[in-house]
Amino acid sequence: MKILILTGSPRKGGNTDALAKAFVEGAKDRHRVKIISVNDCKVNPCIGCNTCFSRENNDCFQNDGMREIYAELAKADMLVVASPVYFYGISAQLKCIIDRLHTPKRNAFGIKSLALLLVAASSKPSVFDAIIKQYELILEYFDLEDKGRVLTGGVNAKGDIADREELNQAYLLGKSV
Repeated sequence: MKILILTGSPRKGGNTDALAKAFVEGAKDRHRVKIISVNDCKVNPCIGCNTCFSRENNDCFQNDGMREIYAELAKADMLVVASPVYFYGISAQLKCIIDRLHTPKRNAFGIKSLALLLVAASSKPSVFDAIIKQYELILEYFDLEDKGRVLTGGVNAKGDIADREELNQAYLLGKSV
């Protein structure tokens, strides 16, 4: 299986990256896994012009990092979304990418399943609720299989996730797919 992980943290080498890498360690023996970090991509927000619906190949008029992401999504069987929680939502950088999936291009993607990896400074379980609801709606709308979720609260500073059980959970999730 080809697995694409979109990591939504602008902080390179932080807690979100550690969680994603733990997933990769679990999955890499049986699957091809690629990580795309929003930190490495310049993706502009969708402006809702809908010209992608009438342009050749349904290409967006914006010539930015989303072209590479579309190409990788077209090859993926599974998508893993990894993000820090910023004010009860995913990072703005990752949200730009998700919003740019408002395109007919997504109909050609072969993605059949989805997993979610989240880290938050708050340790309140409700900090994940809004993201989980959106995730569940996406699963339902696109008829995707939920492969699992790893939700890590109480991590803020870079490295706070070290020695946390959630790293093992992410590893085991990767192993299980």
